[in-house]
Amino acid sequence: MTLNRKLIFFFIFFFIASCSSIPKYPQNACKIFDQKYLWYKSVKKSSQIYGAPAHIILAFVNKESGFNRFAKPPRKKIFKIIPYKRPSSSLGYSQAVKGSWNLYKKETNNPLALRTRFKDSVMFIGWYMQKTSKINKIPLNDPYRQYLNYYLGWGSYSKQAYRSDKKAIIYAKSVEKQSRIYKNQLKKCQISLNRKKYIIF
Repeated sequence: MTLNRKLIFFFIFFFIASCSSIPKYPQNACKIFDQKYLWYKSVKKSSQIYGAPAHIILAFVNKESGFNRFAKPPRKKIFKIIPYKRPSSSLGYSQAVKGSWNLYKKETNNPLALRTRFKDSVMFIGWYMQKTSKINKIPLNDPYRQYLNYYLGWGSYSKQAYRSDKKAIIYAKSVEKQSRIYKNQLKKCQISLNRKKYIIF
């Protein structure tokens, strides 16, 4: 193999590794942003625009997709064997459904936003949380009730659908717990992250 071909393969491998969507340590905010610094800039920007705390935005992404850009809900099965339709149109880091995503694009005048792009996904989460705050009067720093709105939708939450949905309660509690962990971790590394202004990868 010639030197030029080796260099080409090396750069292809490096590019793929750099763009890999799932971080190595998804439960540690500092390690996530150390590996994916541009993610930190995206989460920080969403937080600044919409007022949603960075640690809560990150906890939403963790719960919804596990940082998998192509995440989709598993297909239903007929007779527990034959793959059938997916239960919703959820896709990407934020697992936004098509209707909510289209509303986001329209209201923010961002027609090119993609659910499989991290930057767009965390901006969507910030936008959704801000609307939850306005529609159902939920504080932006309340991960438990914010996630109930995110999971159930504004209308279902206002009708207190969560009272009969044990899964929603369990999920919201897990997001609350993870956001608290991320918050404590970011206290230790946020100053350092804010200094890294010129890092590309």
